[in-house]
Amino acid sequence: MPDFEWDPETYQALMAEEIPDYPRLQTEVAAAAAAGAPKSILDLGVGSGLTAQRVLDALPEAGLLGIDASPEMLAAEVTLDPERTELRLGRLEDPLPRGPFDLVMSTLAVHHLDGPGKADLFARIAAVLDSAGRFVLGDLVVPADPADIVTPIDWIDDTPSSLDEQLTWLAEAGLTTRVHWQHRDLAVIIAQKD
Repeated sequence: MPDFEWDPETYQALMAEEIPDYPRLQTEVAAAAAAGAPKSILDLGVGSGLTAQRVLDALPEAGLLGIDASPEMLAAEVTLDPERTELRLGRLEDPLPRGPFDLVMSTLAVHHLDGPGKADLFARIAAVLDSAGRFVLGDLVVPADPADIVTPIDWIDDTPSSLDEQLTWLAEAGLTTRVHWQHRDLAVIIAQKD
């Protein structure tokens, strides 16, 4: 993961500027995450907590463990209910909390990993999911048509992969996948443990 530190004060404005479909991505991730009414949630790259809050609003019985590599972002978390949320400093490359979790979710974080890093993370996610658990991934993808790239990426800290590559790595991790939503260079994938 990059050493770049996100600024909580400017995060929402940056997302709105760089990712035109950010509000729709959040909506689609929250809808996919809330399906099936999971009670134990692991959010990898919880960031601003905006998507986590949407999911918790839809799931009043759920508790969420949020992991993020940015101490600044975690310190800025003020909107999430501390009775239902635990936040921890951690990177996607670090060992995951034991689980099991009904749901693991990640929004705009996994694209910072290279291909082998994504495949490794997906295998570790499958290992912490409950027997019928799901992983919801909302992130940048390399679209088939280069004209659909609308989000600026630097290919250093940002290393998105194609949708097909990610579906393959998820399947190799033992998860059954389906694309919940895709628009230009964004996608939401649901991966179910069998």
